[in-house]
Order: sequence, then C-alpha cells, then structure tokens
Amino acid sequence: MNVIAIIPARFASTRFPGKPLAMLKGKPIIQSVYERVVNSGLFTSVCIATDDLAIIEAVKRFGGRAVLTSDKHQSGSDRIAEALQYFPKAELVLNVQGDEPLIEKEPLQKLISVFEDREVQMASLMTPLQDLEMLTNPNIVKVITDRQNNALYFSRSAIPYNRDNLSDVTYYRHIGVYAYLPDCLKKFVSLKQGKLERIEKLEQLRALENGISIKMVETSYQGIGIDTPADLATVEKLLS
Repeated sequence: MNVIAIIPARFASTRFPGKPLAMLKGKPIIQSVYERVVNSGLFTSVCIATDDLAIIEAVKRFGGRAVLTSDKHQSGSDRIAEALQYFPKAELVLNVQGDEPLIEKEPLQKLISVFEDREVQMASLMTPLQDLEMLTNPNIVKVITDRQNNALYFSRSAIPYNRDNLSDVTYYRHIGVYAYLPDCLKKFVSLKQGKLERIEKLEQLRALENGISIKMVETSYQGIGIDTPADLATVEKLLS
C-alpha cells in the first residue's frame, strides 16, 4: 500500500506564534517530528505542508520535503487535502501533527493496520487517561466509542459523566493523529462546518455529524502536543 504522511505546520499559532521553528534540543520542533516519522520506515513519502516560506526554508536546510499551501485553511485536514495533489498515487494518508515531537512508530503502525478492514475510511488514536486531573482540562480532548471502537463523540468535557462515581470507568484521551482514505479526506474537507464542531471547536465532529465513522485505535503512547512555550519546556525536560 502506498502510505504517505503529511505534517501540517502553521506559522501563526494563536497560543505559540512561530511554533514549528521553535528550538527543541537544538533543532526546530518540525524537524524533530519529521525525522521521527521518516525513521519509522512506514511511509512511501513524508512531507510537511505549511503556509510559511520561513518554514519551507528551514525544512530545506535539514533536507526534508515541504510544500507551500494556502494561509486561509482553518484546519490541518484542509491543509493536508491541498497537499494531497502532489501525491496522486497515495492510497492512505496520515495526518501527523507538527507539534508531536515524541511521536512513535507503534501508534502509527497500529493506525495503518486498521485499514486492512476495507470498511474503515478514517481512523485516529486514543490512549487511556492516566491523570484524572486532565478530565477537567478543556485542552485535553476526550473520546467515547461503541463496542467496535468507532467514535461516538469527542468533547472537551469529561465523557462519560460518572454520575454514581463508579470505580471501573476508563476515560480516553484523543491523540490528534488521523489516517484517511484519500476520497474520504476529500469528502470531509468539502463538508460545511457543523453545529457541534462550532460549539466544541473540534473538527473531527464534522465527520460524525455527517455520518463518517472514525475508527479509534487504542495505544499506550502518551505523547505531549506542544501548544504553548510551557509545553515546549516540559518536552525539553523529558528529553533531557
């Protein structure tokens, strides 16, 4: 299977402007992500899709591949869909967030493997929530699934609500790495933003609102997405 990985990298992050080029252990964050994805050995091609020429130049300096995309995109999926035109033979597309410098081979491999089921069109990752204090953190997205591990709902709130304080409830955190069949990605980005997506500010709800199933893949990977300079300091400390 021709499997490609596209890493979206937007320069004008609200909480951390210029984040892809911020330095982590002596190299730009985006380089750390790119090298981890390439070194997994899982992909025919790996590419960074960005809206900024400074990021393009930085990628060239470390020998990576990048394409320039529109600065009007509202989500990483939109950016990846534009970049997909450069990979007409792609059979599966992975969206690996440009702020996941701790990404590992195991979760990526598991994500790819679920497409052996020809019914799967879109998939993503989830991991057991180990720190229950995260339940009340709206920056940590939670997910619940049906018995076949298809997503039922994503929320910034704690779901399910444990009314009777049962002791055997497992909560899952969503990790924003996605895989799509190309036709599914094209359909997804053509859809209008839905009500639930606008309320929660979670683009994956657009898929659920329009009947597109998202197969959730459980992983032990607990990676930290870098959203703020404080997150960068945390990851720097972990790597040290």
